[in-house]
Amino acid sequence: MASGRRNTHDIPDVEQLRAELSREQYKQRYRSVLRSTIYTLVVVAAVAVLISVLFLPVLQIYGTSMTPTLSEGDIVVSVKGADFESGDLIAFYLGNKILVKRCIAGPGQWVDIDEEGNVYIDGKLLEEPYLEEKALGDCNIELPYQVPDNRYFCLGDHRATSVDSRDTTVGCVSEEQIVGKIVFRIWPLSGLGTLE
Repeated sequence: MASGRRNTHDIPDVEQLRAELSREQYKQRYRSVLRSTIYTLVVVAAVAVLISVLFLPVLQIYGTSMTPTLSEGDIVVSVKGADFESGDLIAFYLGNKILVKRCIAGPGQWVDIDEEGNVYIDGKLLEEPYLEEKALGDCNIELPYQVPDNRYFCLGDHRATSVDSRDTTVGCVSEEQIVGKIVFRIWPLSGLGTLE
């Protein structure tokens, strides 16, 4: 027959109860901090993705049409905007690809390119210190050429090989096609800095 008495060894003393209570409180604090940290990281990641997609798209350069300014494999940051000036580097959609070229002329301006590759905007020679060499390149448009409304005439910096607004397959770039202005190179680290 079992006795109704409990063994005194089964009943925890006050110190054991305090230790167990302290362990449970620590577990709850740990879970709370962990949960809060995970929520914070998820929110920060979502905001970072949203900012990069909507305001600061990050792009990787493919091809050699922008050498020497940009090389294949460079990673750059662009800024969304609508004000583009001659000399700005811009990224734009062409079909399902994103191209990076230099904005040369805006809506309504006249572009002319001579046999040596000198570019004239509204009759004035365009100074292009970013070029290593000039070339007429692949040009199947009739020059001089007037840039249509809401469009930009863009050229690659490696004029001999770049396929750009001189070719009707690319043509002038509409505002709707533009991803943004390239402002900063983040890779490689040796080239880190603003772009002009």
